[in-house]
Amino acid sequence: MSVFKLGIRFSRSGMIKRFLASERTGFYFAVLQEGEVGVGDQIELIEGSKRRVRVSDITRLYTREKHNIGLLRRAIEVETLPESWRSYFQNRLQKLTDPLLD
Repeated sequence: MSVFKLGIRFSRSGMIKRFLASERTGFYFAVLQEGEVGVGDQIELIEGSKRRVRVSDITRLYTREKHNIGLLRRAIEVETLPESWRSYFQNRLQKLTDPLLD
């Protein structure tokens, strides 16, 4: 469920802010082959990010570490991050590093 849909689902003002502040966000898996997963089954990581940017890092960039230049730079380099997010972080980084843009 996207954050946008979360706000609609609960029909409560401030729900999205509460969700992000909790830093208990989820993530998605790509399903390569349908099947069943049960308790105790192993899940194998086939490929990881060389940039070591976690879902919680991205959440922190949206919530409380909006000025973390190092993390912004790392996030922008994650190819699997949606282009709209990368552009958002790139714009924020430019505003932080170029005083003429502010």
